[in-house]
Amino acid sequence: MKLGAFSISLAVRDIAASRAFYEKLGFSVFGGNQEHNWLILKNGDHLIGLFQGMFERNMLTFNPGWDQNAQALDEYTDVRELQRQLKAQGVALTTEADENSTGPAHIAMLDPDGNPVLIDQHR
Repeated sequence: MKLGAFSISLAVRDIAASRAFYEKLGFSVFGGNQEHNWLILKNGDHLIGLFQGMFERNMLTFNPGWDQNAQALDEYTDVRELQRQLKAQGVALTTEADENSTGPAHIAMLDPDGNPVLIDQHR
């Protein structure tokens, strides 16, 4: 199962304070828009998403079709195929993709401890 790029998405209270903190750890802005309350920060291969007011909890995020530099992968497993595989294994999804669609889509689930996991395909 190829899940693509991995990042942690943090639900932050103050995006400016969070950005300043992670920049002290060597992260720099890689994407996003602070005026729209979201940023993606990068340090080497490590990605952190900062999201103010967009969701309640921190979550693990995977992006099928992308590498850690948000560059398109030649081969990847489409999110709808991942959905089929996960459902076949008995994984309960909290959000499902339209099986008849193509292109960008996402699915979501909770791990056994209630941590949200998002598989968000942008291609």
